[in-house]
Amino acid sequence: MAPSLAKGALEALAVVDDGIVPSTITLQGSTFYANGHPIFTSVPPNVIVTPSPKIASATWADNNGCFVGFHVDKPGSRHVVPIGKLRGIRFTSIFRFKVWWTTHWTGSNGNDVEYETQMVMLEKSDLGRPYVLLLPILEGPFRASLQPGPAQDDDVCLCVESGSGRVTGSSFRSCLYMRVGLDPFDLVKDAVRAVQAHLGTFRVLDEKVPPGIVDKFGWCTWDAFYLKVHPSGIREGVRHLTKGGCPPGLVLIDDGWQSICHDCDPITQEGMDLTTPGEQMPCRLVKYEENYKFRDYKSDHAYTLGKGSNKNKKGLGAFVRDLKEEFKTVEYVYVWHALMGYWGGIRPNVPNMPKSRVISPKLSKGLQMTMEDLAVDKIVQNGVGLVPPERAREMYEGLHSHLQAAGIDGVKVDVIHALTASINKHFKGNGVIASMEHCNDFMLLGTEAISLGRVGDDFWCTDPNGDPNGTYWLQGLHMVHCAYNSLWMGNFIHPDWDMFQSTHPCAEFHAASRAISGGPIYVSDCVGKHNFELLKRLVLPDGSIIRCQHYALPTRDCLFEDPLQDGKTMLKIWNLNKYTGVIGAFNCQGGAWCPQMRRNKAASEFSHPVTCITNPKDVEWGKGKNPISIKGVNIFAVYTFKEKKLRLLKLDENMDIKLDSFDFELLTVSPVKFLSKKLVQFAPIGLVNMLNSGGAIESLEIEDSEDLVRVGVKGHGEFKVFSSEKPRSCRVNGKEVAFCYEDCMVTIEVSWPGSSSKLDSVGMHNFELLKRLVLPDGCITWCQHCAFPTRDRLFDDLSEPCLDMTFSKVLREQTICSSSYK
Repeated sequence: MAPSLAKGALEALAVVDDGIVPSTITLQGSTFYANGHPIFTSVPPNVIVTPSPKIASATWADNNGCFVGFHVDKPGSRHVVPIGKLRGIRFTSIFRFKVWWTTHWTGSNGNDVEYETQMVMLEKSDLGRPYVLLLPILEGPFRASLQPGPAQDDDVCLCVESGSGRVTGSSFRSCLYMRVGLDPFDLVKDAVRAVQAHLGTFRVLDEKVPPGIVDKFGWCTWDAFYLKVHPSGIREGVRHLTKGGCPPGLVLIDDGWQSICHDCDPITQEGMDLTTPGEQMPCRLVKYEENYKFRDYKSDHAYTLGKGSNKNKKGLGAFVRDLKEEFKTVEYVYVWHALMGYWGGIRPNVPNMPKSRVISPKLSKGLQMTMEDLAVDKIVQNGVGLVPPERAREMYEGLHSHLQAAGIDGVKVDVIHALTASINKHFKGNGVIASMEHCNDFMLLGTEAISLGRVGDDFWCTDPNGDPNGTYWLQGLHMVHCAYNSLWMGNFIHPDWDMFQSTHPCAEFHAASRAISGGPIYVSDCVGKHNFELLKRLVLPDGSIIRCQHYALPTRDCLFEDPLQDGKTMLKIWNLNKYTGVIGAFNCQGGAWCPQMRRNKAASEFSHPVTCITNPKDVEWGKGKNPISIKGVNIFAVYTFKEKKLRLLKLDENMDIKLDSFDFELLTVSPVKFLSKKLVQFAPIGLVNMLNSGGAIESLEIEDSEDLVRVGVKGHGEFKVFSSEKPRSCRVNGKEVAFCYEDCMVTIEVSWPGSSSKLDSVGMHNFELLKRLVLPDGCITWCQHCAFPTRDRLFDDLSEPCLDMTFSKVLREQTICSSSYK
């Protein structure tokens, strides 16, 4: 069993099945070894190592890790203890550059390690040293992180702190987990599983289901309105997107809807004069209900609400209902709030609100080394109105029960920590976007239910510090945040790469990354100001998106490089669709973290064209819940989105990519298959008008006996297939269609077939089709018996996205394309 987080558990270490397995990490004398190779030297004698407990139910090799701790003479609430010197071994790491946000950092010596480091991975060597992972975790009421030694002599130090002078300790046995492995991605995954078995306080992502918004296109109100958000503006924004052919499936109402005020203001003022971002941060919540802008909303729709009922004819509930009724694609409406209700918490002594007290927070020494942040400064300066811990559930119950009653489907929560009970009760257990949550105590304590979270700092349209070039280099920085943070966070939460604006100078750069991120896609465009040509490469007419099966991660050859300020490294990320892989190449060079200035800054000397190599092996084909088998595959069809060229490559055959600053390229990588009877080589590419072209392929069937290939397609546009021979004919949903065959590429135009989801918005109906179903009196004609599969399909696997009944029927938003070689 896992040890408790109570203070009394500091000396406890669970042993499952009464077995201890010798670790491949050993401490011999004053040196840490990984599979016999030295990694840390000059280890102090007070450092202790405990092998991982044997986990009887583990499916991974559980002898590859150990827990590290230490003893000190004097109890304290904070200890900084060296665990050894690191010299000449390259590492990649994740550290907190802001209080609530982490990013990527590399180095090769202990002095290079940053403060508040949450994860470190040491590079493997050609001589046999494996990858080594260092994961600071929790022990009792103490949280651990890594940092450099004070003497700048390459010591790597373990910092443990309770955050309270009343909570002290002097002996720690499991505040750091170390593990070795030969695969960097499996290493992190297995380490998190081992920590889960040890702590028992969270669930990994594979055990949870992300909310439905991950498959929907969304619109966030923040950059469109800031604090001035109001119902008529939201409705107008949705109307413009719908009219332009990109209807949202998610509407996220950001800051500006709550009842707040300053301590010096009367409770009835509700922050009416606040219009500038930052002004609101000293404010505190005075009501659970929405502010006057939404409270005064009146529905002009006639609804049957029950006899004598006036419910939901006014207020937020009426607005949400009207929005969903008017725009049928809107399936989810989320709202934003802060962890403590609002930035400044709950205002004390307010009727009908829980008791609260303003507390002035203090930053730990490690957090004092982070970048200056407006939100942190305001909270430290003005304090936070905190409810007693025993009444926190009451606060969330009051807020979330009101939102649920108003038809709100979920919440985006900033400065998040633990909301599990309320989220389970009111928002189906997963109706939340975690934000500003980049710290190991959240990952280890707050992710039992939460399954979706931001993995990067905010999308900044411009540099808040005034650098005009920040419009560009901050975008590359954002992309690197998300890609590398996902290596760690993706084991706990489904990565969300945040919103962007489709009219931004780097909009296409952002859109390409979101398209293959595997997470939700949402924009914060101003009302009526959209780049629909770009958005239509992301969004389908029913408000859904074409999403990868996994979450995007850096390729292996990027893990220990600096794609921001070394002047040579291209950021490459990989992901998987159902039948294809995808590689994204992004030139992000031009700005990064500066350890001396303790902030991000421009590095324009590195902002220039960069060249990289890539190959099909950059895709981790065997990863994720649905790995793609490439056994026996010798050739891959590689299609470049921007260049619009096809290449045939072996698994490890390289191709060059050269990109200007803040430019990108996307590569769809499709394993080439054979029709054995005709020896025809075949590989579907997908809808090449969509940024994630290969994600449009929903099903793939090869029938050698008929020399036939069938592909199920989600979406519409230009569908391409590599084929070594020209097919005799092509059919779409059973109907023969014209096609183009050029340079071994088959091209078919696929039209939008409709959708099984709520598509018909106001003014968007196919009356010609509807009249074939509905009689003038509103009745329908129906068969006397229920439908069955044909006999030849009775024993087939019907879990596939389509049911083949002569392929004249479209199911689950698919179009069936078939090519015959007879």
